[in-house]
Amino acid sequence: MTVIDSIILGLTQGLTEFIPVSSSGHLVLMQNFLNGASDHSFLEFINIGTLLALLIFFRGRVFKILHRVFAEKDFRLARNLLLTSIPAGILGFLLADLIGSSAFFGSVITVAVALVVVGVVMIALDKLPILSKVADGEKLPPLRALGIGVAQVLALIPGVSRSGSTIIAGRISGMPTEKAAEYSFLASIPIMLGVATKMFLKSADRAYLMDNLGALVVSNAVAFVAGMFAIKFLLDYLNRKDSLKVFGIYRIILAAVVLVVSLVA
Repeated sequence: MTVIDSIILGLTQGLTEFIPVSSSGHLVLMQNFLNGASDHSFLEFINIGTLLALLIFFRGRVFKILHRVFAEKDFRLARNLLLTSIPAGILGFLLADLIGSSAFFGSVITVAVALVVVGVVMIALDKLPILSKVADGEKLPPLRALGIGVAQVLALIPGVSRSGSTIIAGRISGMPTEKAAEYSFLASIPIMLGVATKMFLKSADRAYLMDNLGALVVSNAVAFVAGMFAIKFLLDYLNRKDSLKVFGIYRIILAAVVLVVSLVA
């Protein structure tokens, strides 16, 4: 892999991990464009850069959550984040080999279909019924937090978007869109930490890391910088607009381009 390829993939990961257009979907498309095939191991490893971006951007919130748990014995937000993380964490662990090897998860058609379906939901989101309003993730009833976690499971399919599925579910659960996005980002930290830990525990993954160390360092550095920008951009945008419509429209346009290119190629 060239340095340019590493930069492109890192930039793609950093921008699309947090903006609800699906990082996995964009990376599958980009890898197919650059290399003719999708490399799932590379996609997993460049999550490290965006994980670091999350931890640094939300360091104040993370320390506050830990302080509430250990000093104030207030477990509400930590409990909800754990409930949201459990479904995708369990299924992601159980299906890790299938996700890494199945042609379905590396298919541009899978990505295109998922982009359209979730894009339509984003456009229609303001018209969908929502549950009683809650101020933020701390005020979520436990069952709603678990429901957001079930929605996050869908993000195992490339093209769905982890941030997109959880923001939609958070919005339907009664949170303002900006608060749903913030909750989505915090809830993704345990999942991403689990994925990173799993990779370093497997000898095959450690060998892959050493074989591709240069490319992964470059990609993760770019993903970190782009991720910091993307988090701030999305939170500022949702604070002003409180809508996902523009991202839904983008997803549908991208899917149409992908399908046309696939048919012509």
